[in-house]
Amino acid sequence: MVLNEGNQSSFILLGFSEYPHLQAPLFLVFLTIYTVTLVGNLGIIVVRTNPKLHTPMYFFLSHLSFLDICSSSVFTPKLLEILVVEDRAISFKGCMAQFFFGCAFVITETSMLAVMACDRFVAVCNPLLCTVAMSPKLCTLLVAGTYSWGRICSLTITYSLLELSFCGSKLIRDFGCEYSAIISASCSDPYMNLMSFNQMTCFIISTLNEACSLLIILASYVFIVVTVIRMPSAGGLQKAFSTCASHLTATTIFHGTVLFLYCVSNSKSSWLLVKVATVFFIVLIPMLNPLIYSLRNKDVKETVRSLINTKLLSHSI
Repeated sequence: MVLNEGNQSSFILLGFSEYPHLQAPLFLVFLTIYTVTLVGNLGIIVVRTNPKLHTPMYFFLSHLSFLDICSSSVFTPKLLEILVVEDRAISFKGCMAQFFFGCAFVITETSMLAVMACDRFVAVCNPLLCTVAMSPKLCTLLVAGTYSWGRICSLTITYSLLELSFCGSKLIRDFGCEYSAIISASCSDPYMNLMSFNQMTCFIISTLNEACSLLIILASYVFIVVTVIRMPSAGGLQKAFSTCASHLTATTIFHGTVLFLYCVSNSKSSWLLVKVATVFFIVLIPMLNPLIYSLRNKDVKETVRSLINTKLLSHSI
């Protein structure tokens, strides 16, 4: 790795610097979104104290909320910082650390959504065997597997980035250290074996994760649809829909944004579009997930009311 500490030890995050009149409004908007993200996802984790929510679905959901908190916290604080200070620099080590953790949490969340689809499949197709099939031990192993896989994939991609050379202009067009921005800041020859290997590594890992996750989700919902069609009563159909609606909505938003970012070109004309889509993926989706899973969920709403009433009662006493 070619890195001169005196010259190449940091990157400059451009963020939304081309819109100086929007810096203050954007800061307030992103701060509000980040606050709602933290409160909403922490709320999902806290409501699991209700014994009624000690089920595989809420076990996976609490980990999804934890991942949303982590992935948002990797990028949003730095985004807020560069909106209010003139120094937009991030150290080389800080940039690589931000990429590693961001990549790890996103890959883990991709796998977690696939695991949750399998849980929905079991809940709809074999409701009587749900607690037996999705035992606490199996759920723990599945979650541990998603975290481990996310770390392994992220470590592999990050290591390949560390082998690149960085010189000359070290401007990162985005508000964080994401893959394409780091590659653009590199001065390694794109036709050299090292750069080709780096890009091939990222392509294989990202494509494998996205394809496997989507295949598992699609297969789960195909079986769910077949089971629902065979249900004799309308009540069973409504219950199956309410069981899967939240996960299906969250999955569609998450993977839809990922596929959109895959398809958009990295040309200058698309920079703003990519930046907006990245903000939606990194900042907005972590806020939307707890809203999606709680607004239509009676158990969650009842638990929240119970916790609020308990707190108010304790204060009045």
